[in-house]
Amino acid sequence: MLAIRLQRNGRSGYPVYRVIVQEANRHPLSGRVVAYLGSYNPHTKETAINKELAEKYLSNGAQPSSRVVRVLKSQGVTMPKWVKEPAPKTRAVRNLEKLRKNRPVEETPAEEPVTEEVPAEEAAPVENPDAEAAPTEEPAAEAATAG
Repeated sequence: MLAIRLQRNGRSGYPVYRVIVQEANRHPLSGRVVAYLGSYNPHTKETAINKELAEKYLSNGAQPSSRVVRVLKSQGVTMPKWVKEPAPKTRAVRNLEKLRKNRPVEETPAEEPVTEEVPAEEAAPVENPDAEAAPTEEPAAEAATAG
């Protein structure tokens, strides 16, 4: 049985794939490839597929992998009825209540100007603070003249 699959090429950390037709029991890197259908770059989503050759192998019973089905459909290759389309990716989110967007909104009060309450004794302005604390200098002046 034949399989249509991706063969990894490119440098480390930057894969580029060839779309190949190969015996299903072989490893993609074994080197025994029946046909090269094109290439696929997942970073730029650039694909180059020989549509006629792909349709020929699909009509003869070659089994495409799920990723190859997506790539071929994006290029407009007509798929036979027996090809199973991969299910759309759905990802379950754990702990929905912990997400920031699902938390209850905390209303913060508007900032009001801060007014400190001052006791009445301190609130009254003192005109001359030294006048209350220090005695008048008049007696000192009298003592200087007398002596």
